[in-house]
Amino acid sequence: MTNKLESATYTHGHHASVIRAHSWRTAANSAGYLLPYLKSDMKILDIGCGAGTITVDLAKYVPQGHITGLDQAESILDQARALAKDTGVTNVDFVQGDANALEFPGNTFDVVVCHQVLQHVGEPTGILKEMRRVAKVGGFVAARESDYGSWVWYPAAEGLDNWRALYLNVARSNRGEPNAGRMIHAWARDAGFPKADIQCTSSSWCLSTKEAVADWSKGWAERTESADSSFAKSAVGGQFATAAEIAQVAVAWREWGQHEDAWISVPHGEIVCVKRD
Repeated sequence: MTNKLESATYTHGHHASVIRAHSWRTAANSAGYLLPYLKSDMKILDIGCGAGTITVDLAKYVPQGHITGLDQAESILDQARALAKDTGVTNVDFVQGDANALEFPGNTFDVVVCHQVLQHVGEPTGILKEMRRVAKVGGFVAARESDYGSWVWYPAAEGLDNWRALYLNVARSNRGEPNAGRMIHAWARDAGFPKADIQCTSSSWCLSTKEAVADWSKGWAERTESADSSFAKSAVGGQFATAAEIAQVAVAWREWGQHEDAWISVPHGEIVCVKRD
């Protein structure tokens, strides 16, 4: 274990629109690739758990086991703990920590998983090494990451093209990699997993109903334009866009969301790695 702290900035931050969007995530829609590997008595570590919706849901798959959710932001963990209490899930706990320097002994967990985390960190390979260290021999390290360059929407919208270019610039200026989904298998190899021990899959979120599209477009409009949004602050502060340009992007999200045929696909790369030694 090192004493290294995260050097990248979380591009999304914890704006209300972000938390609302993340609350939609479940084990089924965000960790389905991992579910076949789970056994009822496993001990799991969920890194970057945020408000804990995936963590609490995963706990139901290991009723004789236990899951620990870890996040760098202590404030968001209060929401995760409240969710576990409200849903009556007791085989879960939440701790504050930095994934670059996990405060757990080696060979502690049957599964170490993260969702939409590696795209936001300065050294994803280093975090995968830490995940590998605290996983048990014979256990699994798993990750799922979006790939912003592969997002596809209909109808075509120049404003959303501008949003994507802006997002890529802002995320990379924060030392993240927004196209992480296509890279995580290579990062896993750099972290010490042989290619034969890395299972690669991909899956997508597809939003097409009126309600889902409305929530998605509203959320992205809000996190794009709100003065207290981390993304908006990074975009304007980093001189990637003016306030007027930010406002135009938010309008584009809203206009797209109102289209009768609006549809969007958000692809993810997924890995499950076996720790052999």
